[in-house]
Amino acid sequence: MVLDAPVSTVLADGHVATDLTLRHVWNECVGAGRASEALRADWQAHFREAVDLLGVRHVRFHGLFHDDMFVYRTEDGGGFGPPQPLPEPVYTFSYVDKVFDAILATGARPFVELGFMPRALATQTETLFWWKAHCSPPNDMGRWVELVTSTVRHWIDRYGIHEVRRWPFEVWNEPNLVPHFWTGSRTEYFELYEATVKAIKEIDPRLRVGGPSTSVFVPDARYAGEYHDPSLEVATAEADSPDSLDWQPVWILEFLTYCAERDVPLDFLSTHLYPTDYAADSTGRGKAITRQRDATHVDLQLMRRLMADSPYPDAELHITEWSTSPSSRDAMHDTLFAAAYIVRAFLKGASMAESISYWTFTDVFEEGGGGIGPFHGGFGLINEQGLHKPTFHAMAMLNRLGDRVVAETPHGIITRSSLTGAVSAVFYNYPDDMGTTGLEARRTYADTRELARMGPARRIRHTLEGLPPRARFTLEIVDWESGNVAEAWYAMGAPLNLSPAQTEQLRDVADRLRRSIVTASEDGTLRIDLELPPWAVASLAAAPDLP
Repeated sequence: MVLDAPVSTVLADGHVATDLTLRHVWNECVGAGRASEALRADWQAHFREAVDLLGVRHVRFHGLFHDDMFVYRTEDGGGFGPPQPLPEPVYTFSYVDKVFDAILATGARPFVELGFMPRALATQTETLFWWKAHCSPPNDMGRWVELVTSTVRHWIDRYGIHEVRRWPFEVWNEPNLVPHFWTGSRTEYFELYEATVKAIKEIDPRLRVGGPSTSVFVPDARYAGEYHDPSLEVATAEADSPDSLDWQPVWILEFLTYCAERDVPLDFLSTHLYPTDYAADSTGRGKAITRQRDATHVDLQLMRRLMADSPYPDAELHITEWSTSPSSRDAMHDTLFAAAYIVRAFLKGASMAESISYWTFTDVFEEGGGGIGPFHGGFGLINEQGLHKPTFHAMAMLNRLGDRVVAETPHGIITRSSLTGAVSAVFYNYPDDMGTTGLEARRTYADTRELARMGPARRIRHTLEGLPPRARFTLEIVDWESGNVAEAWYAMGAPLNLSPAQTEQLRDVADRLRRSIVTASEDGTLRIDLELPPWAVASLAAAPDLP
């Protein structure tokens, strides 16, 4: 649909129209588990859907250099006896090539996370996950630099320098989480970053490199030293009001200072903004703390202020992991409630980062091994059987938005495309009964269902003027009764192992949203008047032309 005149709006709540750019931070990048999972046919099928239906442009994952990708070879593999050592390391990229070829074939690109350490280069091994990642400093920094250099040069030879310049390179993942994602000190990570970025820039100074990829904000001094000090977490766990605490990013100021003092290149800052904190209570057991619903927005504002005052004010900001919580067994990820939450958070944060990467696009994800059951609280927008969760539909609705803001409201946004003029909108009902509360992680799907009682319904009323006469729009709504696939599975008796018939039944439920066609008047006026149930998300987009 091409507009004949600028769109004007009449908003029931009195908010004025705007003409600002809307950055689609939600689909610039999405996360995935580890590189070898991307060799699976189901992972690749889910990713193609993420690209085609959600507009995803990059994907980031761990384990590029893990031994199951067979990049760094110091033995011949045996065959006629024990493996024999090789005189020099050999780099083989056949598995990596399959993964990257598959990503590029969709039209998307890798957001390259450089890690983890091959066993032969690791100072400590089998430090993390079911798949035993090796998350340690290298035993030979020169060999690490050779590995990175050989890999990047291989990609340039295979895909061309102009393509590879479009890939961000992030050094490691969450190195503040010692001894899990990193077994060394803070300074040792900074040294790894320095050696890595200088090696990449020596290949081509236009390649983009960043870090430190640290995990969450914290309100205490647990990461103030060279190593994580868990004893300083107790005050956080016992706080009566987490929202009153002074939440700060991890290692960001120290990293900026280190890079500036040593003239180390930094094209982008990366960190993770999960709106939760996993602290320790007075008994030393883990305790999840839920922050208020605007925690991500507040954290982004702080990051922007810190960057503006730093020696790198023009660096990009990439949030390379984000979700309602950092638990891969949080049943909230499967729910309608998460759909409303993420739409609200993405729209509020859209102007403050270059990307906010949802973690993850698929439940094909094996950090703790395969999931137990089809809805086990996995991070994915798509479950292991390829069923679309409500969060998938929410992301598809966001993808239909244009790049210009016609009007922002407290419960949605109206946009237009600067290329085609097409008008689109997303509205949501994050219930008033929630107040300022965010979503608390829940262990089982049954534990989440109490939120269905929240309310009230919300009336959405707007008028759009200046549309083509009789312009047609598709109105699509995901709510408790429509597209709520985990609830349908629960009503089915929550079977652990789905039969083919059950899978197809749930697939139909998952994609059966409330859909209708609404039409503008002869004078190009469209009156939007709908009642959104609690937690519902609605999309308005140009309808396909009639045959």
